[in-house]
Amino acid sequence: MQQVNFSSDKPMDFVAIGRLCIDLNANEINRPMEETMTFTKYVGGSPANIAIGMSRLGQKTAFIGKIANDQMGRFISSYLQREGIDTSSVSVDDTGAVTGLAFTEIKSPSECSILMYRDHVADLLLKPEEVSEEIISQAKMLLISGTALAQSPSREAVFQALDYAKKHGAVIAFDLDYRPYTWKSAEETAVYYNLAAEKCDILIGTREEFDQMERFEANPNHDDRVTATKWFSYSAKIAIIKHGKEGSIAYAKDGSEHRAKSYPAKVVKTFGAGDSYAAGFLYGVMQGWTLEKSMEYGSAAACIVISSHSCSDAMPTTDQVNDYIKRCERGEITAS
Repeated sequence: MQQVNFSSDKPMDFVAIGRLCIDLNANEINRPMEETMTFTKYVGGSPANIAIGMSRLGQKTAFIGKIANDQMGRFISSYLQREGIDTSSVSVDDTGAVTGLAFTEIKSPSECSILMYRDHVADLLLKPEEVSEEIISQAKMLLISGTALAQSPSREAVFQALDYAKKHGAVIAFDLDYRPYTWKSAEETAVYYNLAAEKCDILIGTREEFDQMERFEANPNHDDRVTATKWFSYSAKIAIIKHGKEGSIAYAKDGSEHRAKSYPAKVVKTFGAGDSYAAGFLYGVMQGWTLEKSMEYGSAAACIVISSHSCSDAMPTTDQVNDYIKRCERGEITAS
């Protein structure tokens, strides 16, 4: 059963709003950051990675955001354009803001961390008046992510985008993407996450991220069904709650619960998995696939990315995902 219906007459498949930054991934893996000497530069930021993933999967994609007026900002813009992403709604900061940097540490395949530099970054200065109603009106799906809600004026820009999406009938997906270092308090986080989630059709997050949203609510046992049911009384049709190695559970408004098999991977690092999973899953939903098939596709896409050094550069095409699934089924890929 298809849980979400998309407007077939819209020229744009997917538009994302939010964080655009630079990932600097450690080249010397299996050692701490203190001993890491060189890094490779990639475009980063969860919504950017998901947009790149959707474009690689053949979806007509656009981005709404803000970049610094510097070499890093221009690198991001040109990369998105090379990926076939419409950047007409990516504005350039004129206040001297900088590009956010994320240094990654790869101690081992299971011990990875990120050191973020997020002071006075351009992406959080996106203004509501810089959000294009026209491009959202043309899109079948809008993706928002939680980090963009952390500060004004980016926060108001996201709510403006949500209003445009509601007005023009776009399906809204919310990647919770909670990054504690961008928020003033856990209470502020819970309030604004909840206000945004009320307007969204698809919610994707970890159990810990949903716990953060429920700071003022009674769910002492962290019950997934309690969490999902709340959102079905608002706009949500699908809520995906991720439990790390235990896998993900998709809850649907019709009361059904869905789990899907995962695939093995030769893991290099863990970050990027959520972004590639989201791209693969949302792609499947847009194709009208079952939730199980969409989740499996997201899992395969995630396996490809965590088997690679990068996040954005490793986002797979449909051919690559299909080939990965076939190789797993033939037993050619086993877990590391």
